[in-house]
Amino acid sequence: MATEDAPLLTDRTNDPQSTCDNDRDDPYNHFSMGEKRAIVVVVSFAGLVPLFVRGSFVPSVPQIAEDLQLSGAVVSLAISLSVFGNALGGLVWSAYSSFYGRRPMYLWGMPLMAIGSFGTALSTDLPNLLFWRFVQAFGCSGGTSIGAAVIGDIYRREERGTALGSFFGTCLFGFAVAPFTGGAAAEYWSWRGFQMALCIWGVIQMVVIYSFLPETAHPNTRGIDKWRGEEGSRSIVWINPFRSLKLLRSPSLLMVTLADTLSFNSDHVLLLPLAYTIGVRYNIKNDALIGACFLPNGLGNFVGAHVAGRLSDAMVKKWKKSRNGVWYPEDRLQGVYIGALCLVPLSVGLAGLVVTSVDGPIGLSICLLCLFTNGVGVDMVVTPVGSYVVDLMGPRSAEGSAALCTLRSLLLAPLSALILPSMDVIGTAATNGIAALLAIIGYFFIWVTIRYGDRLRAYADVGYALTTN
Repeated sequence: MATEDAPLLTDRTNDPQSTCDNDRDDPYNHFSMGEKRAIVVVVSFAGLVPLFVRGSFVPSVPQIAEDLQLSGAVVSLAISLSVFGNALGGLVWSAYSSFYGRRPMYLWGMPLMAIGSFGTALSTDLPNLLFWRFVQAFGCSGGTSIGAAVIGDIYRREERGTALGSFFGTCLFGFAVAPFTGGAAAEYWSWRGFQMALCIWGVIQMVVIYSFLPETAHPNTRGIDKWRGEEGSRSIVWINPFRSLKLLRSPSLLMVTLADTLSFNSDHVLLLPLAYTIGVRYNIKNDALIGACFLPNGLGNFVGAHVAGRLSDAMVKKWKKSRNGVWYPEDRLQGVYIGALCLVPLSVGLAGLVVTSVDGPIGLSICLLCLFTNGVGVDMVVTPVGSYVVDLMGPRSAEGSAALCTLRSLLLAPLSALILPSMDVIGTAATNGIAALLAIIGYFFIWVTIRYGDRLRAYADVGYALTTN
């Protein structure tokens, strides 16, 4: 465990006595570059699943309510329950991944996702629907946190931002594409058929992971590596899934999580009420066309994540070089202001003004451009923050990522619930303006983390992995 006696940390790669005598002993050399890229592809699609499962369900609510003879509000309980299942599952899978490794958690979780999708497709009443949606969300929930940890396992610090950019870009692309896919399925197919398609996807994903994803956790870093040989080592180990939340005692992790959440909130403000803002204003009634309006945001997520990943790596290298090889973990966050202070608040604020005052194709075009810009901006916050958590937590990066995702979900749930009531009471422009202000406050948290990072980390050392490369 690193101590915090000095604010700056010397990179181990510049210390001849601490580098590996043999490159084969370096855990970052266990896989070739081609193998690393293949691993990123596999875990990126696994990370896409939870956001896709959650987002694709929303447009199907009216059809499900009609089929099961329930109200839309009652069926929406399945959305809330799936958010809870996703948060709980992320904590469970990440905690056990630190003990058993990354690969087993995927192989245990994906079958649950497939079974839950199958059960959802066959549901005939509300209790069945709620139960199987929970199983479905719980099973795939480890994709985001474990995927980030896998990339942290195989890429060095100066390279992992770019790889994590590809990962987060794929995941968040699903957040925007899922409503379009779910809307098209609701309009032209059936919600049951779409759930069966998700079941098949889960099975295929499990086969791909079994065939192509090796264990990436570094030797002797898993709990089971230290536990083998002890009496009773073959019994099942109980691990408290909520222990990951204790990592948020770290002011550094808490600050970046709040910044991440407030930036991500702008996505929700633009996307969740899309049918009532862009749809009503520009007379778009077809579910598939409304879903298509989500696509610019998804494209922005994909582009922004790649740009942000490369930028965060460049910042690490630049500041490390300027200090003659001394590494400061908050350097990765130096470029966040572009998204958090500029692109996110400007895009969400402008979209609110345009949708209330500009008619016709010009207004629609500007709104779609704002959705794209917001996607770029949000990922220019989410990607460096996610990389920062991986840098800080090392072998426990899955738990750190899960803690971030859980707190973000818990905070976004009430914020999302207030969006439509707020638009009814104070209007779309004012609601979007508040979201823009919150994004700026989020940047303030990032600024504090950069400015006082060494003091914040010294305040509560939750097991930082700062001296490992």
